Amino acid sequence: MKKNRDYTPDEVLDICRKYMNDEHVDFVNKAYTFAAYVHKEQKRATGEPYIIHPTQVAQILASLHMDPYTVAAGYLQDVVEDTNITLGDVNELFGDQVATIVDGVTKISKYKYHSHQELLAENHRKMLLATAKDLRVIMVKLADRLHNMRTLKALRPDKQRRIATETLEIYAPLADRLGISKIKWELEDLSLHYINPQQYYRIVHLMNSKRDQREAYIAEAIDYIKTSVDALGIKYDIYGRPKHIYSIYKKMRDKHKQFSELYDLLSIRIVVDSVKDCYAVLGSIHSKWKPIPGRFKDYIAVPKANGYQSLHTTIIGPGGQPLEVQIRTYKMHEVAEYGVAAHWAYKEGNFEGVKLDENEQKIDVFREILELQENSDNAADFMKSVKGEIFNDRVYVFTPQGEVVELPKGSTTLDFAYQVHTEVGNHAVGSKVNARMVPLNYQLKNGDIVEIMTSANAKPSRDWVNVVFTSRSRNKIKRYFRVKDRHENIDIGKESIEEELKNRSLSSKKYLDKKHLELAMDIFNFTDPDELFNAVGYGELSAINVVHKLLSEDPDRKKQAEKKELEESLITDDDEKKPQQTESTQVKKTQDNPNNSISVQGIDNLLIRLAKCCSPIPGDDIVGYITKGRGLTIHRADCPNVQSEEAKRRFIEVSWDNVTQDKRYSAELDIYAFNRNGLLNEVLQVINSTTNSLNNVNGRLDKAKMAIIHVSVGVNNKEHLDKIISKLNNIPDVYEIKRTIE
Repeated sequence: MKKNRDYTPDEVLDICRKYMNDEHVDFVNKAYTFAAYVHKEQKRATGEPYIIHPTQVAQILASLHMDPYTVAAGYLQDVVEDTNITLGDVNELFGDQVATIVDGVTKISKYKYHSHQELLAENHRKMLLATAKDLRVIMVKLADRLHNMRTLKALRPDKQRRIATETLEIYAPLADRLGISKIKWELEDLSLHYINPQQYYRIVHLMNSKRDQREAYIAEAIDYIKTSVDALGIKYDIYGRPKHIYSIYKKMRDKHKQFSELYDLLSIRIVVDSVKDCYAVLGSIHSKWKPIPGRFKDYIAVPKANGYQSLHTTIIGPGGQPLEVQIRTYKMHEVAEYGVAAHWAYKEGNFEGVKLDENEQKIDVFREILELQENSDNAADFMKSVKGEIFNDRVYVFTPQGEVVELPKGSTTLDFAYQVHTEVGNHAVGSKVNARMVPLNYQLKNGDIVEIMTSANAKPSRDWVNVVFTSRSRNKIKRYFRVKDRHENIDIGKESIEEELKNRSLSSKKYLDKKHLELAMDIFNFTDPDELFNAVGYGELSAINVVHKLLSEDPDRKKQAEKKELEESLITDDDEKKPQQTESTQVKKTQDNPNNSISVQGIDNLLIRLAKCCSPIPGDDIVGYITKGRGLTIHRADCPNVQSEEAKRRFIEVSWDNVTQDKRYSAELDIYAFNRNGLLNEVLQVINSTTNSLNNVNGRLDKAKMAIIHVSVGVNNKEHLDKIISKLNNIPDVYEIKRTIE
């Protein structure tokens, strides 16, 4: 994978000088100097000085020609989160614009949340709501995420996959909705590299194998098209455009096609001065080459929601092969590459700042986000709605007056009604599509003309939650009934919880007292007991779930349960001397028992086993997991089998102790590579040259004909294993090595 070089602070200033005045360049330099000072003792996971990261973020923002306050915020984005600098300090030194952006990208870390997922959802919500007020927040966050993805290799594989998945689900779609294809494509390709490396490298390999042939074809097609466009006597640029790896992967996956079946791996782009010239070029091309029906899209007349404009057509090109052609103006091309950033052309003004036009600040996607926030009860619900509606594929339909309405693909006419206005949805009685009556659950298609019929006496039906597609519409329907039947819902909800407690022979008087109600409200993010009862009453929460959470989080019950488990689990050597423990004593004497290499909070003579699922070795970060009746099992800290909140309550602090070099520990590896003759032999040669203990080896091919070789080797410690992995990585065609976790 191509490595991007690191820019120096002076190079960032050189980029700024190309479009900023001297005063604003000095302002950016002041931000760098301050950031370098407060981060001076910090290192990244790569071992490099931390200031390298904000410098690259600032460079990405400067290359997009962002205003000086945004570039300065790129340097300062982590000072509040990672140093003792406060937001007030940033405001005082750099002004409220920079402070607002920095606050928007600063994670929530000082508050306690019940799970990592809840904290993550709250951080995303905070960032998106801040972005809805000032789009520069997301520009800094996208630049931050892009550089983090470029340097993701320094993290553990499980973190790589988690961050890459988050990037693909949140940040790449955000870049797409903002029209910043320059960032979107790179985020998608980098994410695929870590989420599905087999397919990533397979596509790279296949693209390289016939690149010369494809490029020769594009060169020939360009020569043909030039003869046609030259006759128009207009200024234009024409060039071939390679497809990105993720777009190829997505097309193969979604359309169930093999690589050999894809014909648009390269396309041709023509850039001209005016809209008039765009249509002239289109006419010239269609007069010479036959267009493929259904493959013409006019995004100039009907732009995408992110502002993208272009003409797309697929023709039967030279040699009878299909060829995609895109035609746009230079201004459209700038918007296609830089999205909303293209609308923020830097204007030199006074040092008070570059003010953004209100219409540019609040584009449609963030109006939708604000509305989703209003209709969501918690951060997780909010993020689920954002992923499902803001980032899904879209359909574009029309009102009878010809206005374009954009909806997630799968939306119904009832979703359309609620999109127009909540009251239109609440009073809908029927719908017409293209002048024909259709039911309210009719699924909309691109180009439909939709008309909603209403009645002042009409009211929503509870069944409508199954008719609508979007969470936004569903939340509006639920809210209607929540408000309408509030008092009844509160009584029903309270009675349901009391009944569930009674079924468990528990006192409702005890578990619905002030202390336990406050615990329940904290768990489910309510501020009033009536809101909790109301949620149960109208079906948002189940009484069973509330009681289960209440009991599992009750501090008194948790302490009793943990004490009992610990007493039952800690089996000492003295206990093992009893006849019934003979089998355990025999196990303890095997190599699998690391008792003399593990220290457990000062406890001696404890029955300890190494987990077979993750095979920890000295040097790994480890945790001790209390198993009922079987002592302590040692897992790697990143083992997915002990990541649940319930599992973490059984943890006990452990560490490696008295490790000797003469003892061997089993390490399991999966080696991923392109299949070829001699591959397995080279793998075995490397292993035999680095350890004399090869316990097991086997290999297979996956559906994509990629080789997966599993080996079990004996090693002294993690340093020994890292040397083996490093040498295996140097074998040609090996692209990834993972430690196996069952």
